[in-house]
This record gives sequence, C-alpha cells and structure tokens, in this order.
Amino acid sequence: MRLVFGKRRKAARVWSIGIYVGHSPIDLAPPETLSNPSLTGEHVSDLAAEFVADPFMVRSSSQWYMFFEVMNRTAGKGEIGLAISPDALSWIYQRIVLTEPFHLSYPYVFEWNGDYYMIPETHEVGSIRLYKAEEFPDQWSFVGTLMAGLPFTDSSIVRYASKWWVFTETRPGKNDTLRLYYADDLMGPWTEHPASPIIKGNRRSARPAGRLIVADGRIIRYAQDCHPRYGIGVNAFEISILTTTAYREHAIGNCPVLAGSGKGWNRNGVHHVDPHLVDNGQWVACVDGWFKPQ
Repeated sequence: MRLVFGKRRKAARVWSIGIYVGHSPIDLAPPETLSNPSLTGEHVSDLAAEFVADPFMVRSSSQWYMFFEVMNRTAGKGEIGLAISPDALSWIYQRIVLTEPFHLSYPYVFEWNGDYYMIPETHEVGSIRLYKAEEFPDQWSFVGTLMAGLPFTDSSIVRYASKWWVFTETRPGKNDTLRLYYADDLMGPWTEHPASPIIKGNRRSARPAGRLIVADGRIIRYAQDCHPRYGIGVNAFEISILTTTAYREHAIGNCPVLAGSGKGWNRNGVHHVDPHLVDNGQWVACVDGWFKPQ
C-alpha cells in the first residue's frame, strides 16, 4: 500500500489489523471472544506511525509472528514491523525489522527448506526483491532481485507442482492488470506465463490481496476489489488449471468474501487476508481494514 500525506494533514484513511476465524479460508468472521482491531498505529512504539496494514503471519514452533506495513509518518514511507503471539489471536508489537530508502509494504513471508524469506512490495524501484532471515524473526538481508523492469505491486508467491509461481499487479493506480511468472528455482530465471497478463482491465480481480492457499488439492487466490474505489473488499478465486502453458480460475464464495463492516475500525473496507489452518481444523486469518476519519 502507498498513500501520500500532506504536511500536518490527517490521513485520508486509517488502517488497522484484525483477526478473523472460520471453518474455511473463504468463510471468515471476527471471533466473538476477541475485540478487534488487534494492532493499530498506536501500538507502534519505535516510530510515529500513521497506520498499520498488509499483515502476513507464520508459525514457528509454538509462536506466531506477524509482519506488516508500518507507515512512518515522519519519513512518509512504509517500513516492515513485527508482532508476536502465542495463539494468533492476541498480539504484542515488537519493533521495525526491515527498512529501506524506498517504500516497503505487503511483506509476503514464507518458509522454504527450513529458512524464512520475505518478498515485500518494492514497486517504487521497479523490481521484486527477495529477503532472507539471517536470524528469524528480526534480522533480514537482501539476497537478490527476482524480476525488474515493471512497477510490480503486491507480488504473491506460491510453490505448486514443483515450481514457483508469482502473481503480481503491474498497473498500480489502475489496479486492473495481473501478470503471472514461473520458475524452477526461487532465484530464477523467471519466465512470464504465455497467458500473461492473465487479467486485463478488471479492477475487481487483478490486484493480489494476500497469501495464496494450497489446501486439499485446491489453490485459492485472493484479489482486492478496487471497484468503484480502492480498498472496498476481497474476492476469492479457485485456480483450476495452473501449468506452464495454461491457466484457468473461477470465483468462489460470496462476492466479496470480505468487506467493510459498516462500523468501527473497518467500517469502510478491507483489502487483505492471510488465512492459516490451525490444529483444531479451524482457520485463523489476519486481515486489515480502514475507516475514513470524520
């Protein structure tokens, strides 16, 4: 996410992070026992934060770790923050763990071969950059550029059928074009899919909205609903064909599967979800939402 603020002006939107639960990754709602939001800009203790958004979480041993965008009010750019939790429900903010001279957001964190990696959004420098945890969870190093040459936005990666796949939006502002790339190795070389861009001219299904889910043989892709404006809700799609020569998907669940509640911290909209299957067979997800100050 990238929003620009004028000096001494209030943010046009205030974003926060909440927790949802449900029986499936497309049927999620706030738990009755939890008071959302779980994290706000006021929880950030090591800088003046305008808001927090774009949460991704992972579990290591018995601990949960959440990475998210922190909009630095002073610097006017996003940085990546960390919070921890014993149960994925109640969260404690820790610190900023990644910053660059340019804007960072959408910290897509994942585990591979015992190591943790992160692909934050870095569209301002026209590339998809890969970071690795030298000491998880708070020491990250840049390890290489996966792709360059376009304003890659909210790049989302998944391992499927012995290959890596990256879905990325390449018309930020328009939010209507989704490209697909694949590679045998995480560091590439990366090849654009012959059907790419797999979505053109559709603001309701192009821009990624969180982690790609592979469960029970199904691949679920989330997309931001940016019509009639950015940040309205999240739609879900099941990918039925994903090969190096063909691609097919169809909408699933309600349209949208997540939307603004009409009141409180997310009354005006949501645009991100990261669901995880937990030991009791339920799903828990971190989401973000926004409201417009009066």
